[in-house]
Amino acid sequence: MPPHHCNGDAKGQLGQLRHIPLAYDTANSESSARALILTLRPEWSSADSKIEFTSFKDGITNTLLKAVNRKDGLSKEDIDKEALLLRAYGHGTDILIDRHRETQNHELLMKYGLAPELLARFDNGMIYRYIQGTVTQPADLRTPSIYLAVARRLAQWHATIPCIYETPAQSNGVNGHANGHDATTTGYTVPGKPSPNVWTVMQKWILALPTKTDAQRARQATLQQELAKLVEELSQRPGLGDNGLVFAHCDLLSGNVIIEPQSSSNGVTEGVAPQKTVSFIDYEYATPSPAAFDLANHFAEWGGFDCDFTVLPTRAQRLEFIREYVDTYFNLLPGKSGSVDKETETQRLLAEVDTFRGVPGFYWGIWALIQATISHIDFDYAEYAEIRLGEYWGWREATKDSDDSTKKELSVRETRWAQPE
Repeated sequence: MPPHHCNGDAKGQLGQLRHIPLAYDTANSESSARALILTLRPEWSSADSKIEFTSFKDGITNTLLKAVNRKDGLSKEDIDKEALLLRAYGHGTDILIDRHRETQNHELLMKYGLAPELLARFDNGMIYRYIQGTVTQPADLRTPSIYLAVARRLAQWHATIPCIYETPAQSNGVNGHANGHDATTTGYTVPGKPSPNVWTVMQKWILALPTKTDAQRARQATLQQELAKLVEELSQRPGLGDNGLVFAHCDLLSGNVIIEPQSSSNGVTEGVAPQKTVSFIDYEYATPSPAAFDLANHFAEWGGFDCDFTVLPTRAQRLEFIREYVDTYFNLLPGKSGSVDKETETQRLLAEVDTFRGVPGFYWGIWALIQATISHIDFDYAEYAEIRLGEYWGWREATKDSDDSTKKELSVRETRWAQPE
């Protein structure tokens, strides 16, 4: 049975990617990275080659290295054209991430010109071409020219990239492997929604939580109850895409947004600044999801890993972003641009993003609880989990009935979210 699709068209099988039977070793970073690069690019072993590695520190899941061959006489542009990115998976993250699906995602995005060329997989990672440009910082995401570019690119993802779902047999754990779990944990479904989707991903993560102590088991039970409430309240809401699901990035933090170099020959009007464009990288969490979740999740990243709630987008900023997104989205759907009331769609999506604003905290809170037990990266995942889950509980508190006598004062995050300008 072929996969179901959301938007776009995914006819044809994705290619077979080269596998290098070597692994990256953090204890011997340069030597193991060099062995991988030279296997892929044996010509870089020539006497005039000068291989250099640069480590990127923006992520808290994987190791990311840029490899260049700085031969004499080459310009920076020439060097970057041949540069490679080596991404080694974080320790134990197969519990969280379906690496087979990540490769599928990358190859699918390549077909639509929305991802750099994927060159090879190795035992614990992948190698792909370097995207020229500038990695954003959280403050950049709050700059209008950049957040409007993000809105346009995200709309392009949602409008044109098809969702690929498991067959019924795979969804029930037969010949399937979902996020590293065995057949007993792959059968979770949401009524009327093909699998996988953001809800089934959260279910798999909850099942992967540590349960060695009474406190851990109690927390898992609480989170399971909350997921059931979220599924009941939000999973059947109408939305963009078939089944209310789009091909979503689900991890659109600043480190995954690249500002592309400006072209000097793009025909813009003299005296008018050229429109910025961005690309997205790292597709390991991409899965079918309500568009409102992907947008709400991105907005949460305006505060960075520090979770600075005072700089999250105001209602006016969200409205500006969503207007740009809606205009791009419907312009990309065949025959839809002139037949849709875009302002009505904008207001509808604005309200839907408000409804979903607490879900990213729940999603990443569960993720961080697992990372706290498996990761070797120097980051306080346990504290991060409490902050992100706190976002979720703050949203629950804010959405209580106004006459509920137990209702507390709004959290800093909820106060900022309600700010009009």
